[in-house]
Amino acid sequence: MQLRFAEPADAPALLSLINLAFQVERFFVDKDRLTLPEVEERLHTGRFLMMEDAGELLGCLYLEPRGERVYFGLISIAPRLQGNGLGKRLVTAAEEYCRGAGFRFVDLNIVNLRTELPPFYRKLGYADAGTAPFPEGEPVKLPCHFIRMSKAL
Repeated sequence: MQLRFAEPADAPALLSLINLAFQVERFFVDKDRLTLPEVEERLHTGRFLMMEDAGELLGCLYLEPRGERVYFGLISIAPRLQGNGLGKRLVTAAEEYCRGAGFRFVDLNIVNLRTELPPFYRKLGYADAGTAPFPEGEPVKLPCHFIRMSKAL
């Protein structure tokens, strides 16, 4: 298994994996998580850490620098591999990179309707840090908001 940062040519593969992984959210939002232009924009505002095996994209995580903090988002593992520890390995590798790069804190947002996620991140040392509204104009089927979580590096 290899970890590397995405290049612009990886955008279509990232888009496919992210939208596949986020289909679990279709019960409250009825659209793909991202479009190709949105992935390409994120390649300019941050970086995607990719986890691959024999050229197959297994997981990815978006990192966006914000001063001494770094935001983690779009954490995606191929659905057929979820529950096998790859998410933890990807988050741990991203934290190690960020620690080495001088970031002091990691922040992430979780939709409150994804009740399985806060306990997962708490086990990894993340703590609740408040809430934030879900983006205006998103086609949601259920009322929702973000749970903000943070971890000191």
